[in-house]
Amino acid sequence: MSQDLPRLRTQILRVTDKELGKFRDGDRDGDGQEKLGLWEVSHSESPSIKILHDAAHYLKTKNTPVAFPTETVYGLGADATRSAAVKGIYTAKKRPSDNPLIIHISDLEMLRSILVPENGSNGTTNTSHDRIPEIYKPLIKKFWPGPLTILLPNPDPSRLAPEVTAGLKTFGARMPNSPLALTLIKLTGAPLAAPSANASTKPSPTTAEHVLEDLDGRIEFILDGGPCFVGVESTVVDGLCDPPLILRPGGVSIDELRSCPGWEKVEKGYKDQSEMGKSAPRAPGMKYKHYSPKATVILYEATFAAGHDGIQAREVESFLQGRSSQEIPNGGSEGLKVGIIRTRHWKPAAGLRCGGFRSETAKTQNGQENHMTIELGVQEAELYGNTTEAPIGKLMDVSIGTDTRSIAHGLFSALRELDRRGADLIFVEGTGDDEDIGAAVMNRLRKAASHIRS
Repeated sequence: MSQDLPRLRTQILRVTDKELGKFRDGDRDGDGQEKLGLWEVSHSESPSIKILHDAAHYLKTKNTPVAFPTETVYGLGADATRSAAVKGIYTAKKRPSDNPLIIHISDLEMLRSILVPENGSNGTTNTSHDRIPEIYKPLIKKFWPGPLTILLPNPDPSRLAPEVTAGLKTFGARMPNSPLALTLIKLTGAPLAAPSANASTKPSPTTAEHVLEDLDGRIEFILDGGPCFVGVESTVVDGLCDPPLILRPGGVSIDELRSCPGWEKVEKGYKDQSEMGKSAPRAPGMKYKHYSPKATVILYEATFAAGHDGIQAREVESFLQGRSSQEIPNGGSEGLKVGIIRTRHWKPAAGLRCGGFRSETAKTQNGQENHMTIELGVQEAELYGNTTEAPIGKLMDVSIGTDTRSIAHGLFSALRELDRRGADLIFVEGTGDDEDIGAAVMNRLRKAASHIRS
């Protein structure tokens, strides 16, 4: 965002109601109605419903995006049919213009309306013909609403603003598993383009507080629905090619995809030329280095970490030798600040020399009443060099669990918490790069890492 743009007053609005809406009752196999065909907003006059009505009106009339939670991460939403509104996302995030956006829909009725070419004479659409490709219907039935994005052909002329697709002939769409998000989209009456609600290159936000850290002054409203329960972005798939491809690993695993008809031979497609920066990305998250904190991040691949007791002291000494005291923010007072994110094998301190640990709990939601919090058990101690008797700084140690789901849930919060505490150097113990959500975790970690030990 350019420096001469006015600074906005950013407000966090808490949405505490759980009964915000529902899908129309029925099933196509039963009474002819479609289970995900239509999302119906609650007729309640609660404060939460009023907040969502006001936010939807804002999205329809303003060009500044609104942050809102989904089950994966917080999104930064704008009306996907208006160019000026979509441009507001790129401005707020400082996002490269060739990085396409995912649109979020409230129901299948909305998706079908987008897939039909817009009539140039009167601006209307004819949705009588179902243009959802058959290849995607097993996925929709099993995983929607949920953390799965499907790549679809963009009709010509399209209802979507050209900035959504970044020049591609396809667009990504998903139906989030969040009553708050579905209700907001339905009330807006248009799909919402919504990348993660963080500053470009920073770790994705899983709480409203994370959004505020990055976008305070750049947007006006953050809808706070509590922390996200998945913790990594959606899986992006392309079923328009043979065999189908996973363009970005995420909340749905490759094994889960292979359980669906037509997807038995799905392949990984996210280590292609676009991820290496040689062409435009085909889906969000494929090209640019992001998910990164301010600190230098050293990632130990799982197989490497399992074969070592922990971090070698020479890693820290090498870092110190390569930096002047002016380059280490706290070098003149508290010395070097080293963070450790542990998963399955490392013990506290991960082999580094330190004094006695002092434990505390970091709450990423400021203990807000009635809102879940992501609690990180952070241990702090004085850090010693390999041979020195005097401390050279501070060690900050956090474990994010041993199972893949808890690791995914806590990853971005741990990176942000160590960043908030001023870490100069962060060591991360990687998890297994298997066919489960671990593939998504390691994909994000490799993008965050300054150096990888394998």
